[in-house]
Order: sequence, then C-alpha cells, then structure tokens
Amino acid sequence: MSELLGTTWPVFIAVTLVLAGGAAWMTGQALANRWRPAWQVAGYSLLLGLADRFITYALFGGELLSVTGYLIDTAIIMAVALVCYRLTKAGNMVAQYPWIYRREGLFSWREIGPQRADDA
Repeated sequence: MSELLGTTWPVFIAVTLVLAGGAAWMTGQALANRWRPAWQVAGYSLLLGLADRFITYALFGGELLSVTGYLIDTAIIMAVALVCYRLTKAGNMVAQYPWIYRREGLFSWREIGPQRADDA
C-alpha cells in the first residue's frame, strides 16, 4: 500500500488527512464565504495536492513524483474542500436570505413558497 501512496500510513494520515485536510476545510469555507463558484475548489485542491506531496517528500522522505500518491491525496483534499464548501454555502444562503430560503438537511436549502391551505 505504501507504493500506492508514495509514503507510509502514519505520514499519509498526518500530512494528507490532518494537515492538508485542515487546509482544504479552510479553503472550502473561504470560497463559500466569499461567494465564489464551486469549480474554484478544484484549482485550489490541485495546488494543495502539490504542497502535500512536497511536504511528504521534504519532511518525511516520501516519493515526490508518485502519480498515484498525488491523485489519491488530491482526491481526498478535493472531497474535504467540497464538503466544507457545500456546508458553508447552505448556511450562508439561509443566514443571508432567511425570508426566501430555509435549511433542508446539511448540504442544501429550499425556497420558502407561498403558504397553501394543505401545508398547515
């Protein structure tokens, strides 16, 4: 498995999940708070994936040019950033427009329609 990741499990957990995952969480939150489009998460995640590979290489002697390691790390980073982006965006929509939207689960919101007799 270390051939696939380009490093050992403890380093993968510490660098990718904890360090880069935290940075991805803050990236998703920052993009959603600034009302940026979701596609920008991809670009920042690719850059965070490069930083993750470099930290793994420079500090822990991992493989720098591991393509599978980069793809796995970047996919995890992107997933974390997208989850946080969607959570923050749903909260922002409800907080910013409480007369139009209400929360519908963790990741979505719903438009408040006109009251109907059968809704009451």
